[in-house]
Amino acid sequence: MQMMTRKVLLNMELEEDDDEDGDIGDVPDSRRPFLAPHTPLPSGLVLENFDQTIVCPTFGSLENQQDFRTPEFEEFNGKPDSLFFTDGQRRIDFILVYEDESKKENNKKGTNEKQKRKRQAYESNLICHGLQLEATRSVSDDKLVFVKVHAPWEVLCTYAEIMHIKLPLKPNDLKTRSPFGNLNWFTKVLRVNESVIKPEQEFFTAPFEKSRMNDFYILDRDSFFNPATRSRIVYFILSRVKYQVMNNVNKFGINRLVSSGIYKAAFPLHDCRFNYESEDISCPSERYLLYREWAHPRSIYKKQPLDLIRKYYGEKIGIYFAWLGYYTQMLLLAAVVGVACFLYGYLDQDNCTWSKEVCDPDIGGQILMCPQCDRLCPFWRLNITCESSKKLCIFDSFGTLIFAVFMGVWVTLFLEFWKRRQAELEYEWDTVELQQEEQARPEYEAQCNHVVINEITQEEERIPFTTCGKCIRVTLCASAVFFWILLIIASVIGIIVYRLSVFIVFSTTLPKNPNGTDPIQKYLTPQMATSITASIISFIIIMILNTIYEKVAIMITNFELPRTQTDYENSLTMKMFLFQFVNYYSSCFYIAFFKGKFVGYPGDPVYLLGKYRSEECDPGGCLLELTTQLTIIMGGKAIWNNIQEVLLPWVMNLIGRYKRVSGSEKITPRWEQDYHLQPMGKLGLFYEYLEMIIQFGFVTLFVASFPLAPLLALVNNILEIRVDAWKLTTQFRRMVPEKAQDIGAWQPIMQGIAILAVVTNAMIIAFTSDMIPRLVYYWSFSIPPYGDHTYYTMDGYINNTLSVFNITDFKNTDKENPYIGLGNYTLCRYRDFRNPPGHPQEYKHNIYYWHVIAAKLAFIIVMEHIIYSVKFFISYAIPDVSKITKSKIKREKYLTQKLLHESHLKDLTKNMGLIAERIGGTVDNSVRPKLE
Repeated sequence: MQMMTRKVLLNMELEEDDDEDGDIGDVPDSRRPFLAPHTPLPSGLVLENFDQTIVCPTFGSLENQQDFRTPEFEEFNGKPDSLFFTDGQRRIDFILVYEDESKKENNKKGTNEKQKRKRQAYESNLICHGLQLEATRSVSDDKLVFVKVHAPWEVLCTYAEIMHIKLPLKPNDLKTRSPFGNLNWFTKVLRVNESVIKPEQEFFTAPFEKSRMNDFYILDRDSFFNPATRSRIVYFILSRVKYQVMNNVNKFGINRLVSSGIYKAAFPLHDCRFNYESEDISCPSERYLLYREWAHPRSIYKKQPLDLIRKYYGEKIGIYFAWLGYYTQMLLLAAVVGVACFLYGYLDQDNCTWSKEVCDPDIGGQILMCPQCDRLCPFWRLNITCESSKKLCIFDSFGTLIFAVFMGVWVTLFLEFWKRRQAELEYEWDTVELQQEEQARPEYEAQCNHVVINEITQEEERIPFTTCGKCIRVTLCASAVFFWILLIIASVIGIIVYRLSVFIVFSTTLPKNPNGTDPIQKYLTPQMATSITASIISFIIIMILNTIYEKVAIMITNFELPRTQTDYENSLTMKMFLFQFVNYYSSCFYIAFFKGKFVGYPGDPVYLLGKYRSEECDPGGCLLELTTQLTIIMGGKAIWNNIQEVLLPWVMNLIGRYKRVSGSEKITPRWEQDYHLQPMGKLGLFYEYLEMIIQFGFVTLFVASFPLAPLLALVNNILEIRVDAWKLTTQFRRMVPEKAQDIGAWQPIMQGIAILAVVTNAMIIAFTSDMIPRLVYYWSFSIPPYGDHTYYTMDGYINNTLSVFNITDFKNTDKENPYIGLGNYTLCRYRDFRNPPGHPQEYKHNIYYWHVIAAKLAFIIVMEHIIYSVKFFISYAIPDVSKITKSKIKREKYLTQKLLHESHLKDLTKNMGLIAERIGGTVDNSVRPKLE
């Protein structure tokens, strides 16, 4: 194919450009790097070669369209599983889909013509870059045209060198040792069937260089670049080819063409249908294998075929599922310990002395409690909270303390061992020395209007805004994030007001007979009813705010204008996590650390907003309410997300199939089947990561109140892995494979959560549960000088921890005494540690209170220091990269360098030998006559 000599770009008239595709992707010609054609490049090729511009014809009007290099139109050959051009030789590496402009309805003719010219210029430039194109019309919709893209061998080699893609040098002869050793017979049941998915052969690899092509392990040119690598190279080219130049400004890239509607889609092909093997014998049917051995429900107990996932979808998808699978495996240990602690509390509840006292008619039945609201709330007997006190014994037990300490150590073990596992994957997947020169986002480059001098290169460069402009943008973005966080806090305050209001309503329905068998009295106390309804409403508000803020966060990040896609994702990650952290956890923090802590006492209660009396906890504390809140939010979120992830893409594809009535009557090619699947969002797995990190927070931050949280997370994650796998293999188009070394910004976020979890769990045990007051009573106040018992016991704990109030001692002169007229009572009890009426310091905190406060603070300090010390020791003792992996990396690097050096030395020796022979021949010819 003869190369053309002028630029294939559209120099459109200014008045013709209606900017229907905007200016995103518009970059001054002097700033935008472009790609060289597929002609051989020198061996010293580096990324700077992008500055070379391709030479093709220039066209500015429709009259010149006959000079465009357009793809050939071919009819569909009737082979639905074919992954090749019509000739059956050239493999399809990418698909571009557009709607024929001449057959569009209800559109302006001028707009259609301009879109057509841009598309033709773009396709012509693709051909000039060495790509081969073939067009085929849809068999079900005559308006759709599918452009098949193929990258020849020379193009693949050129850009493999530009992109520093690592490719095989020779088979890896390093022996791998199974981590399970003698347990292989047991783990064989859990492993993927190797007769179905054969293990990938391992190679020593090195960044590809065309000058050293003979050193690479090339058995077959067609298989040297696997389909994922081919798609990645083609997408690299598609993203950087121009389609228009106007006023020295370039417009480029397939992403902008798709978003502006010139193309309807761009995607690599799945290799077959998910539920049937390909009819093509040469096709490995990897999609079918992934569905059968990974996404199908019958494989739910098996390990994931990570190597095949990485091979088919790329390292970025592979590392997500590797992380999720490892997290799920570690949850198994946490779930077992959590269930053991739960069972300990459940079986030990019959020995719960303080609960027996609450339920005892002669103790709890005789204790009259003060009203918990003004006027409408009656006096009540303590024993109506009998059922909730029994449930509280299950969660507020000694096992909870053990489990909180265990989880503090567990989260450190998980993070440290994941780093080791991640290092192993980096070695196995050739991302140890990942060289990835990340280009600026088109949206960023489009705004580069300010010229500055680079401090390092001392050359001019363009930036989108000045230092002052950047400060303004950062300030506005931070203000917007802060406003939305305040909005969440306002919603939490609204829930608190709801709690206070509805508690009065439920309290008025409190049965008068404490010995009744009314199930509402037995199970739904005012506190429990208020907690359940408030938790449900809180969950609904959380999901609504979450949906709104997702769009707001994207708008804020777009306005912030990060330079690269990684910067963009990291910025969005921090915004979304900060919001979701406040959104999901604020209600839990309120219940755990604020509710019932600032209520005053019946004689001088604290009022919220001057009207609503502050909420009080049950006599046993707020731990049970926190458990209820966690169960509803965590369980509801898991159910909602899984339903949404399964139903939404399935319904959308079902609707699409319903609209294509004629599609079932014709044989549909592979590219058309994939086109009708759902596209993966621009953010890829961002929302999957976010969902799991929020769950990780629930599992670690508040686990002291709910030891079954790891079990719920384990069950959810087992389903989540298969649901995500099912979505990728059956409902979504194949994504462009991407390289990735790690899980990115999510790693430091998890480390921050792990540090915070130690503090929150220590404070939950100290301030939310009643464990510390019970221990203080048992060891100090059950025996003299403070107690009457001659031995350590929990008998009398309830009576000792409830203070006495005289209803005539209401001190707020601005309000009428709310207790007058509610019955012929003079004394009532309330939850606090205060001196009784008639004491020299009546209603002041007693000695028990100060003992408890000192014990709580001491407990927090001791627990934190112990766990942090263990965490530090574990982090120090467990290296991020195992010794075996380090040895493998060094060994591979040594052998690779040796192989390349020996090959280079052989070539040098060969060349030197030829030179020596020539020199020797010359010397012999010059010396021989003299000798004669």
